[in-house]
Amino acid sequence: MSNDLNTAFLSATPLPALLVDQSERIISANADAHALLGQHITGRHFATILRQPLVIEAIESSLRSKAPRETRHLSNDGARDTTYVVHCRYVNGIGAVQGGAVMVTFMDVTHLEHAEQMRRDFVANVSHELRTPLTALMGFIETLRGPARDDSQARDRFLKIMDDESNRMNRLVGDLLSLNRVESEERVRPKEEVDLTAQLASTLNSIRPLAESAGVDLNLVAPKAPLIVAGDPDQLQQVFTNLIENAIKYGGSGGVVDVSLTQVERDPAIRAPAIHIQIADKGPGIDSVHLPRLTERFYRGDNHRSRELGGTGLGLAIVKHIINRHRGRLRIESKLGQGTVFTVILPR
Repeated sequence: MSNDLNTAFLSATPLPALLVDQSERIISANADAHALLGQHITGRHFATILRQPLVIEAIESSLRSKAPRETRHLSNDGARDTTYVVHCRYVNGIGAVQGGAVMVTFMDVTHLEHAEQMRRDFVANVSHELRTPLTALMGFIETLRGPARDDSQARDRFLKIMDDESNRMNRLVGDLLSLNRVESEERVRPKEEVDLTAQLASTLNSIRPLAESAGVDLNLVAPKAPLIVAGDPDQLQQVFTNLIENAIKYGGSGGVVDVSLTQVERDPAIRAPAIHIQIADKGPGIDSVHLPRLTERFYRGDNHRSRELGGTGLGLAIVKHIINRHRGRLRIESKLGQGTVFTVILPR
């Protein structure tokens, strides 16, 4: 096979690919391989280009035995670490004196590695979140069976704590089920018509007792005319309830939560006419270092306070997925000592 034919053959391969013949030099490479490994790799010894021992060993072994080999190649695309599965396959009758060559292909599996890491982190986080209340329940049950069997005051105190911990587990399981349901529907765009003006008013009425008990005033600024969007009313209610409850719990020290509903002729985030729903508090605010990660599962800006207030660390992750399903955006702005503003942007 001529060099031109080698190049044409590799160019048709949908992966970074190169040929290494018995002289241990790279005799041909496609454009993807050049982008991955460099522009001037043809004619050079493969070990000077592929410096990773496992990759060198796989190619040398395939050249000697003519058997398939597989390994991994670690790289970096300038923004993140990347992982490739390297496949070595022997091809007869090409290369120096037609002695045969090894075709080396690189398959990017970074997204699979990332997904697997996310799965491991998720399992670890769920296990950690469940272990704490379970350990507390087991400890109190053991104490009530033993030393505190006849201590009525201790029994009442322990039962109250056990009730709180079991409710916490129940909220966590409920949020996990809700997150799973929302993720499974994320690609299905809702089609029902929802009046956001009425939806927000209804949400505020249901939350007002919580606000009153926390000493927080709820203010709604919205047009009298209905504002209609295509949406899922239950999921939008979940979004507004979560954000307003968070504003009361975490920003309630400011004494007021303002909710506003406005129309925008064109929002740059979605490049279309939009409706903005803003929930603003005058609380202590959130350190800017936490803002980019607030919608991650189980991420908390203040772990201790969040757990004290009954947070599971999943609420904003659920909010993000619901808003994604509605083809909208969530914007979070905050400064320490000046409160926090959550803006839900929905296409009009």
